[in-house]
Amino acid sequence: MTKFDKTKLPSRYVTEGPARAPHRSYYYAMGMTEEEIHQPLVGVATCWNEAAPCNIALSRQAQAVKGGVKEAHGTPREFTTITVTDGIAMGHEGMRSSLASREAIADTVELTMRGHCYDALVGLAGCDKSLPGMMMAMVRLNVPSVFVYGGSILPGKAPQVDEIPEDFRSRDLTVQDMFEAVGRHQNKELSDKALAMLERVACPSAGACGGQFTANTMACVSEAIGLALMNSSGMPAPYESRDQYGEASGHAVMHLLDKNIRARDVVTQKSLENAARVVACTGGSTNAGLHLPAIAHEAGIDFFLDDVCEIFRDTPYFVDLKPGGQYVAKDLFDAGGIPVVMKELRKAGLIHEDCVTASGRSIGEELDRIDREADGRVIYPIDKPITKTGGVVGLKGNLAPAGAIVKVAGIAAENQVFTGPARVFECEEDAFAAVQNRGYEEGEVIVIRNEGPAGGPGMREMLATTAALSGQGMGKKVALITDGRFSGATRGFCVGHVGPEAAHGGPIALLKNGDMITIDAIKGALSVDLSEEELAKRKEAWGGPRETMYASGALWKYAQLVGETYKGAVTHPGGKAERHVYMDI
Repeated sequence: MTKFDKTKLPSRYVTEGPARAPHRSYYYAMGMTEEEIHQPLVGVATCWNEAAPCNIALSRQAQAVKGGVKEAHGTPREFTTITVTDGIAMGHEGMRSSLASREAIADTVELTMRGHCYDALVGLAGCDKSLPGMMMAMVRLNVPSVFVYGGSILPGKAPQVDEIPEDFRSRDLTVQDMFEAVGRHQNKELSDKALAMLERVACPSAGACGGQFTANTMACVSEAIGLALMNSSGMPAPYESRDQYGEASGHAVMHLLDKNIRARDVVTQKSLENAARVVACTGGSTNAGLHLPAIAHEAGIDFFLDDVCEIFRDTPYFVDLKPGGQYVAKDLFDAGGIPVVMKELRKAGLIHEDCVTASGRSIGEELDRIDREADGRVIYPIDKPITKTGGVVGLKGNLAPAGAIVKVAGIAAENQVFTGPARVFECEEDAFAAVQNRGYEEGEVIVIRNEGPAGGPGMREMLATTAALSGQGMGKKVALITDGRFSGATRGFCVGHVGPEAAHGGPIALLKNGDMITIDAIKGALSVDLSEEELAKRKEAWGGPRETMYASGALWKYAQLVGETYKGAVTHPGGKAERHVYMDI
């Protein structure tokens, strides 16, 4: 019936032989034909839900994927998993669920695939944690896999009315502008009426946040790492032409299955390095420093925050995207997208061309097919970059022995060194309240601790606080450090992922108001002006981790399992500990 030999595929356990008659009866109950039952079964996983615009178009796109699988003589089996959307979860207790959702997505996709013995996977995702979570599942299972991004939102446009300040009227809007508008409103620079008008137009369609925030950063990663078809992540979610990429992805996964090209043939040390290059040159989210090590972990590859930051250090920043730059994801797509970006990287010898991709072709072969060049507006030529080093920098020092990370895209070199006294807060809520009430001084380093993966629990993002600071005009006048995370939309001098986290007794737990902290993104240093003896004395007197109200349930479980931030904040031993390969059971 089919050219595929099912004697070596996982689905043989549910479709082949007399003993599987009960199983086949279930498939007949769903309207499947005999031919469809005996074809390879392809999981089509989506993170569709009605939580936010980033996920709302995924169900429609999944139908196009299923059509492509069917045309290539496979049988698609659609299923869904969760999403926690950061834009809705931001600035309150809901954000504690965000990073934990990445693990839940990977786990539930794995369990669905294993439980039903599917042979290959096409995964569709649209929001910050759903993208890495879906890619982690692909690499963990090591099945033939293709990733499909749901697409970005279209830019918003402010009404041309006097109530709205000119700087809002003259630029494309994203949700970042709304968070910053809150700060402007608190600062009495924006009226209630203007705020109400802006919130109605900032996000005009389906799709993920439009700047080079975490979702679009990880979408670019999906292409650069090879799990997605080249240029498939670029076009905005409302474009029905996205369905062509969905259909092509369905065809592609069947080709990979035919050739037995699996996810770990695609995700290698070299392809991870390619992905980190693309994050750096586009000024991508610092969260890539968390998600790339986590994806690597699933393959049993040691690719930690230090490795990511080493690549950031010698990669030019040449793609001018928000939040540090001017343009949004749609503009990058219109300029040729990630294929043109990677062509520029190739000119400088910064891309491994022999890495295989979802099409079955190598990166080099894919780039040979691209005839567009850098436009000089959104994508600068690599020999004339915006800055000579990447938009994200790793930091180390006596305040962050296990490392930290800061986005410097859009920050002038003279503003990349900051020394000031600490203003310490025990959680984000306390810091946000102080910012609202101007309970801080210019020149201070705001410290938000107990927000790490275990201590939070959940490693919350701090966009509400950083956006309020920017909205108050203080983005360059204070700095901020945390053992938590920052949204990809954060701008200003903000250091995240400080490790070890406070809950593990890291130096950030020992800080006091007034301690002098130096952040030096030029040298890659984060230090506090305290002697080793003083730090040791404070450690001895430390009272232990802050007590948390999360004493049961999913967040308690996550806090017990989660590992160190620099390794990706993962919750299981990873590919190195495997004793079997799912595809070969």
